[in-house]
Amino acid sequence: MQDATPDLSLAEATALRGTNQSGMRAHNERLVLSLVRQNGALAKSDIARITGLSAQTVSVIMRALEQEGLLQRGEPVRGRIGQPSVPMSLNAEGAFFVGLKVGRRSADLTLIDFLGRVRNTLRRIYRYPTPDRIVGFVAEALPGLLSVLPEALRDRIGGLGVAMPFQLWSWVEELGAPQAEMDAWRDRDIQAELTATTGMAVYVQNDATSACGAELIFGTGERPKDFLYFYFGTFIGGGLVLNGQLFLGRTGNAAGVGPMPVPGGDGRMRRLFDVASLSVLAARMEAAGESADHLWEQPDGWTVSAPVLDGWMTLAAEGLAAAALSAATLLELEAILIDGWMPSAIRAEVTRRTHAALHRLDLAGVSPPAIREGTVGAQARSLGAAAIPLSQRYLLDQNAALREGLGAM
Repeated sequence: MQDATPDLSLAEATALRGTNQSGMRAHNERLVLSLVRQNGALAKSDIARITGLSAQTVSVIMRALEQEGLLQRGEPVRGRIGQPSVPMSLNAEGAFFVGLKVGRRSADLTLIDFLGRVRNTLRRIYRYPTPDRIVGFVAEALPGLLSVLPEALRDRIGGLGVAMPFQLWSWVEELGAPQAEMDAWRDRDIQAELTATTGMAVYVQNDATSACGAELIFGTGERPKDFLYFYFGTFIGGGLVLNGQLFLGRTGNAAGVGPMPVPGGDGRMRRLFDVASLSVLAARMEAAGESADHLWEQPDGWTVSAPVLDGWMTLAAEGLAAAALSAATLLELEAILIDGWMPSAIRAEVTRRTHAALHRLDLAGVSPPAIREGTVGAQARSLGAAAIPLSQRYLLDQNAALREGLGAM
């Protein structure tokens, strides 16, 4: 364990200050769990130094979290003056969470543990989503999903997070769905129905925002503090992280990048999801006489002809570059992260082409953000859904109050 305090910005250091007042114990417990999740195993002395909490306060917090089963002791670290320090890490079986990804072509129900590891997942493919179809899927699949957990651990399930596109009734033409069936989403309270079906606390969030949340909580490697995130699904969506926190916006739809105007391949302005979505690739494949059905079934092993794939990647990259430049003129972003339901090699190539396309644009007066791949991958929406109750219950989360008011969208 290093003696040095982690390198924190002023804003981060302020956010990570604790309080020794007894009334703030819940806040301090979330603070400790957030630090251990971000940094790995930490000793009491490290947490006291980072947060400014007294050693006694930290001891009480960590003892309580250990007794609750959320933290576990590591091997004592010797070699220092005084008593050996004991690093504490997250206990994988301390809590479990269920995530429901409602996509335009498929739904995924996923169970994760406290470390974010997937314990089980079930999938259903459809032509388009309806409330009855989604509630029915959860009712049928949930018992099988939870069957992998011993009975003694099932009371540790912390809730169900739902990641879904908002205003599904607005996309009937693109989905080829009947307007009457999709209009059911306007009046159905999916949050209340799923609460009644599962008996769990249910939290609803935009699907691309949820994928961004998965990158923030479970992503690996260097974590930028300010980044715009693009996720390729049937349509492209986005999420925004500012100062290390997921930014939801007033209605929970911040960074809904799909309608963003960008130049199309013919030079005319198009919406971003009209040039950089899997639905665009599917349409090009079908126009070339290629079946696109397998795109929705699994994210690896695509069978796409080289000319169709090359043309789509170039078009998508140029659209992303234009969107990135527009965002960079408004926000000082460290990075643009690109992820999606696609093979990792294609994600890497789209990222490379986006970087090249951005640097062909006029960047005078703009500090261009780094263009990087996301690290979570195709399952980011499902993991992000499960991360919603995790954040709500166990992490410092500035969006907790807002999520309470979002409900079904």
